[in-house]
Amino acid sequence: MANTSGFFTPSVPSLRRKIQPPIGISRSGFCFSEGSCRRVVCSSGIEGAEKHVSPSESRVPKLVSKGCKLVGCGSAVPTLSVSNDDLARIVDTSDEWISVRTGIRNRRVISGKDSLRNLAVEAARKALEMADVDPNDLDLILMCTSTPEDLFGGAPQVQRDLGCTKTPLAYDITAACSGFVLGLVSAACHIRGGGFRNVLVIGADGLSRFVDWSDRGTCILFGDAAGALLVQACDAEEDGLLSFDLHSDGEGGRHLSASIKDNETDDLLSSNGSLLDFPPKRSSYSCIQMNGKEVFRFAVRCVPQSIESALEKAGLTASSIDWLLLHQANQRIIDAVATRLEVPQEQVISNLANYGNTSAASIPLALDEAVRSGKVKPGHTIATAGFGAGLTWGSAIIRWG
Repeated sequence: MANTSGFFTPSVPSLRRKIQPPIGISRSGFCFSEGSCRRVVCSSGIEGAEKHVSPSESRVPKLVSKGCKLVGCGSAVPTLSVSNDDLARIVDTSDEWISVRTGIRNRRVISGKDSLRNLAVEAARKALEMADVDPNDLDLILMCTSTPEDLFGGAPQVQRDLGCTKTPLAYDITAACSGFVLGLVSAACHIRGGGFRNVLVIGADGLSRFVDWSDRGTCILFGDAAGALLVQACDAEEDGLLSFDLHSDGEGGRHLSASIKDNETDDLLSSNGSLLDFPPKRSSYSCIQMNGKEVFRFAVRCVPQSIESALEKAGLTASSIDWLLLHQANQRIIDAVATRLEVPQEQVISNLANYGNTSAASIPLALDEAVRSGKVKPGHTIATAGFGAGLTWGSAIIRWG
């Protein structure tokens, strides 16, 4: 059974019988015993063997009481900037109509020689540079994206382009606009439970490729970007992920989706009583379909509840945080959540006006700008939350630096 931070609880009877002395659970969700840390072996490899192995093979027993801290961030956006006035030339809209309803004035769109992978690599390099970590010291790369440029994912290609010669594990996480929060929590799981030391979490999406540019209800919202965060193992006292709260509800998936569809072809076998349903038609994904009113209602109801739950788990209140950083979807949603939590506007981080909704990239993109501008400083506590298609949503209480 998982506790509030997603790790083992002592509520399972068999654990109570087998582990002596009795264990407790720290706020970060990890086992400890009175007076000493308990070691656990995280793989079936031979303990203490002198050989070069990947972090996922767990060379030695790991301390369960490890924490993780956020030590570097970076971001990258495409060259092409598309303003509301630009959109007004192709759909029936205006700068005023868009900005009043969404808070968005510009967005960046992948074009020409830009690629999502290149943006992800650029953001990752900036995060590594800030953290003063060499690519060969990475133990894991998590690529949070719903729009990979390869059906089988993009993380291994990012690993290659970064020049990681020790073949660290790299894989994709698909959770739409909640993806980065899930990636951050996953990084903590690998560090605390698997002995990983340096985990690179990348949020990158190119939703402009799945937008119907004739639909003014959706084309005004989305942009492309990448953001990255380096999460590093540390002593439990320095832990930078104080708590989290994660949810999904497939019933709401119909309100925001980009479903697979068959291409219209006539490639049917036509001789000797052939099967009309074979071979399968080639498929592609439809453009983004969204019920804006339902998504708005979902966000303003569920996001504050999730943040309040995470704050409670961390033993904090909304008044004790330094910053509120939400997925940058719509300024009305951001304002409504801040009002519900009674967070002053001067403590709300928002760069939505310049980039639009960049899905999994929006949180690390906004965080990177806030850190580099000096707004967010080491030791600041941030309540962050992602929400979107699935439906998925989640929040995390983090400490920078």
